[in-house]
Amino acid sequence: MHPKLGAIAVVAHENCVLLVRRKNEPDAGLWGFPGGHVELGETALAAAARELQEETGVTATPNRYLNNLDIVHRDDAGVVTFHCLLAVVICDYVSGDPVAADDVSDAGWFTLAEIAKTQTSADVYEVASGLLA
Repeated sequence: MHPKLGAIAVVAHENCVLLVRRKNEPDAGLWGFPGGHVELGETALAAAARELQEETGVTATPNRYLNNLDIVHRDDAGVVTFHCLLAVVICDYVSGDPVAADDVSDAGWFTLAEIAKTQTSADVYEVASGLLA
C-alpha cells in the first residue's frame, strides 16, 4: 500500500461552485469537488479537467494549482486505510450543465451558503470560500 496521487477540479460559475456526490469510498455519499486519480504520464492539471468532464459533462480549462490536500484515513486502531495527495486545480468554466456520471450519483452548482448546510468532504467549504469570497 502506498499513497495515491489525485486531482480535483474547482470550478466557479455565476457565484457557485460545482460539487458532486461521491458513490464510492472514500467519502461515499458526501459532496465534494469532481476529481480522481492522476494517470501515469498525465499532469494533475489535465487529470482535473478530464475527471471533471467524465463525472459531470462540464468542460473547463485548468488554470492553476491552488494547493494540495493530504487525505489520510485511519481505522479505529490507527492503521492507515487510505492515503491520497490531492492537487487542487482551479478551472475556468467553459460550458455544460452538470449531469452525474462515472462514479458520482449527483452533481450541481452550490452557493457558499448552501455548502455550509451540506454534508461535504473535508476542506470543501474552505476551498470554496477562498474562491467565491
